Amino acid sequence: MAVDAIDFFNHMDSFLDYRKTSYDVSDQTLKSNLIDLTLFQRFIHSHRYKTISGLATMAFQFYLKKERDNSGGSINRKIYSLRSYSHFLRIIEVPDADRLPFYDILKIRNGYKNRPNALTRSQVKSLFDQIERMTVLGVRDYAVYALMYQTGLRVGEVHSLDLDSIDLENQKLTVIGKGRKRRELHLTSEMIRVLSEYITVRRYLHKSDKSMALFISKKGNRLAIRTMEDNFKKVLKKTEFNTHFNVTCHTLRHSFASHLNDNDVDILVIQSLLGHASARSTEAYIHPSMDKIREAMEKLPAVIYMNQLLEDGVLKLPFQNNRSRIQ
Repeated sequence: MAVDAIDFFNHMDSFLDYRKTSYDVSDQTLKSNLIDLTLFQRFIHSHRYKTISGLATMAFQFYLKKERDNSGGSINRKIYSLRSYSHFLRIIEVPDADRLPFYDILKIRNGYKNRPNALTRSQVKSLFDQIERMTVLGVRDYAVYALMYQTGLRVGEVHSLDLDSIDLENQKLTVIGKGRKRRELHLTSEMIRVLSEYITVRRYLHKSDKSMALFISKKGNRLAIRTMEDNFKKVLKKTEFNTHFNVTCHTLRHSFASHLNDNDVDILVIQSLLGHASARSTEAYIHPSMDKIREAMEKLPAVIYMNQLLEDGVLKLPFQNNRSRIQ
């Protein structure tokens, strides 16, 4: 028999407590687990499934792909959350938990279809120019987003930084990333200047002396991820550039990695800076930019020859009024 649907979802709180206590899982990961489980719970309820069967799980996959338009990576993460939860149910000996189908679901291996969306350098400059730095909160927000772009930090990693995470003298930053993995990053002189400016004015925030958090709110609490995201949207509205994709705080991390790749930085270096466990996660950024493609095209013998004919006036294209180089 399959696990009863009601019984299946009765242990979610215990599961999250177990993950938090035994494995010291980050709050952001627990939040993602809860979102995934709740989404599955709503799906099971709305489709009136009585048990957690293979058929129900396959229907959930189809729903994620066709109705929610989730990427392969997003679907894999949700199935992994369910798989982890089913493992917990086996441990606490929920009846028929060993029959749950999540371990039989194959991982979707489609990866990124395109290079992750990133801003150009001029767009990044335009965005930072819109941050008002004449106020304490403006100085704080500038430092928050500068860290995301100049060091590639995730929003959750910035959220968890403490004052002692920064070593200004040695220009080092200690970060606790996914899986509680610790990494050290070098801070540029520009980043040290930005952080020093913020730390100088931080004391003007309410209860700043009571908190070890690096970034705090005007009420003295650790700056919430939601606040960082909301403030970013406000800054974004002031910019004049348009993009074909949704720009978020995470786009700054994508831009950081993409710009490093454009400067021919080794993939292993980018992997280390981003805190990726595997180079496979970093490979998504290893695509040539349009400038690189254009530069390579200009070096093709046939293009060089055509350009020379155009310059010498030997070849005239019917749609050109003036001589021009092939772009």
